[in-house]
Amino acid sequence: MKHLYLQDEHEIFRKALRKFLEKEAYPYYEKWEEDRIIPRAFWEKMGAQGYLCPDVDEQYGGSGVDWGFSVVINEELERVGSGLVGIGLHSDIVIPYITAFGTEEQKNRWLPKCVTGETITAIAMTEPGAGSDLANIQTTAILDGDHYVLNGQKTFITNGIHADLVIVACKTDPKATPKHKGVSLLVVERETAGFTRGRKLNKVGLHCQDTAELIFEDAKVPKENLLGEEGKGFQYLMEKLQQERLLVAIAAQAAAEKMFEMTMSYVKSREAFGNPISKFQNTQFKMAEMATEIEMGRAFLDQLIAEHMNKEEVVTKVSMAKWKLTETARKIATECMQLHGGYGYMEEYEIARRYRDIPVASIYAGTNEIMKTIIAKNLGL
Repeated sequence: MKHLYLQDEHEIFRKALRKFLEKEAYPYYEKWEEDRIIPRAFWEKMGAQGYLCPDVDEQYGGSGVDWGFSVVINEELERVGSGLVGIGLHSDIVIPYITAFGTEEQKNRWLPKCVTGETITAIAMTEPGAGSDLANIQTTAILDGDHYVLNGQKTFITNGIHADLVIVACKTDPKATPKHKGVSLLVVERETAGFTRGRKLNKVGLHCQDTAELIFEDAKVPKENLLGEEGKGFQYLMEKLQQERLLVAIAAQAAAEKMFEMTMSYVKSREAFGNPISKFQNTQFKMAEMATEIEMGRAFLDQLIAEHMNKEEVVTKVSMAKWKLTETARKIATECMQLHGGYGYMEEYEIARRYRDIPVASIYAGTNEIMKTIIAKNLGL
């Protein structure tokens, strides 16, 4: 299927990236899963090849290309494994906050090393007592002279162990009414006194992705590290969450396509009662159903990506895509595992890992229940 937003140069880029990943990622991915972390050396190899933050302007070390290149990167990383989600988060979720709201000094200070992979980023929104309800975060940052004093705890933070720069959602005005007016964004650097990492969290899936707790105890953050304006953090988060949710939808679609592809290969080679199981009507119907859902998902997603790149209003459609495509991917993971039979439950078959990895996509970047709430509200309900 010809993607609406891709030209010949994107496909040439995809071939080069896939060749790179076949050498630098596929052979090592299972080891990374066992180690429960992706080595920083891989990040630096990605950066050296221009595969990190490709849309960052050339003056800050990026390539200044259109977002279609980021889509290609995220699709190909997902084909390797869902645990590489932290790379997309770095390039296409965290860095856009700096490029959109950062000062020239901040961009010059941070972006070049983010592009090379020397600096890894994270964004800290979720707290032990606040997930989707961002207006009720409890982390505070009180200005004291030339520093903010930051106190609070964050959890479920992607890239939490590796992160050298963390954008922290916090309350600079805890008494603001309404509450969301008190939210600001602070950029916290690795060596900041009072900033420590808690546990590296032990997840059901995404084993190689370093997810952690972050703790701030009277952490002194220079006031120059305020991103944008005080009190506008909630507004910034709502604006940038659209691309984050779109990325989740892209990964879910790519995962569904990959699972279907591996299952097609399996049912054609696995025999039962003297025939490949692909000859059984039940298998054919299941594969036909999945193929149809995948094609319909891809058509909707490609149109949505094109609209997003054209800077159109896509909040409702992004919420639809994030909900529907993650649910479809989870359903396909179950169907594909079933078609693999007992082997599907064995760790040496990739479908087992995919089955573990995909459910969280319906939870992060805003739960699918929140997506339905947004859709309903925008329908005028």
